[in-house]
Amino acid sequence: MITIISTQKSWIEGTAVQQLEQVHSLNDMISVIGLPDLHAGPVGMAAASQSIIYPHLVGSDIGCGMGFWQTDGLIHKHRIDSMVKKLEDLDSIYDEEISEHDLGELRYREALGTIGAGNHFAELQKVSEIVSPNLFESLGLVKDAFALLVHSGSRGLGRSILDRHIELNGSGSGIDTCCDAGIHYLENHDYAVNWGKLNRRVIAKRFLDSLNMAGIPISDTVHNSVTCEQFCDGNRWVHRKGASPANRGAVMIAGSRGTLSYLVMPTVDTERVNFSIAHGAGRKLKRSEMEARLKKKVPLDSLTHTKFGGRVICEDKSLLYEEAPEAYKNIDQVIFDLKDAGLIEVIASYQPVITYKKREDTWK
Repeated sequence: MITIISTQKSWIEGTAVQQLEQVHSLNDMISVIGLPDLHAGPVGMAAASQSIIYPHLVGSDIGCGMGFWQTDGLIHKHRIDSMVKKLEDLDSIYDEEISEHDLGELRYREALGTIGAGNHFAELQKVSEIVSPNLFESLGLVKDAFALLVHSGSRGLGRSILDRHIELNGSGSGIDTCCDAGIHYLENHDYAVNWGKLNRRVIAKRFLDSLNMAGIPISDTVHNSVTCEQFCDGNRWVHRKGASPANRGAVMIAGSRGTLSYLVMPTVDTERVNFSIAHGAGRKLKRSEMEARLKKKVPLDSLTHTKFGGRVICEDKSLLYEEAPEAYKNIDQVIFDLKDAGLIEVIASYQPVITYKKREDTWK
């Protein structure tokens, strides 16, 4: 069964729908869900199988996700120009001791604490609107203080795990979770998921230390993974690629750097969508198209300043174009579709203040 969560005003790419059909045709696949942010990849999908897993559906950035922190930095006490100047060195190797982790010997230690390229970022935000005061207060959120959203994953580690799996087992082949190949992949997958979570914590620490702030974690959701989930009729393996889990508490659904992001609480009625909701706005235009489309129409300076009066820190001009807000779907429509389907309750919306992409080309 294939289900796509969308309404009449939503735009869903035909290629992505065809890709969902290909996923559904895989051996042992039970159900495939396309979420409102669905685009080619397929990204924005959650596919459930019985006992066979497909690493290529998770992709190379295993453990990529969104971490969200409430900071103690009061908005009226900080000036944006001053904060931008302080956010200098978040791309270099993080030399400080990394404690409080259970990963044993740290693989890819030199990349830990770095954001990466593509659509990854660390973003200082502030509340735009509180929609559910009770949920807002229950999570320990503060209206007059900044929040921090970090989107990053397992960097080169995830790529190495997928490449090794393909080398040994083939590119599109499924593997039984009980065989040696399945056990080996899942062990490395789980390590990469935990590495990604640690990476987001270190990024947050680096960012907040630069601004002399502290933060309390509110949510950390992984949107590239395969996990065993308990359904009414038994366990299934849910492959999420650009899909946030809907059974692990509050979820931050990110917009683009020029739009709002939404903190939401999934409802209890998400088994029908493989316990998954959207992870962001979802692309509508390819990265390779963006610079040619925008270079003559949009001044580069306008890509580093948002309509909210916020700033974008990014010294890679091509990346500024590739990740321009125009490349993404309407986040408000994505949220509307999820609400219309009865999958979420909106807690609050947040607007970007400083979006940090990269200053150096140290890590791709």
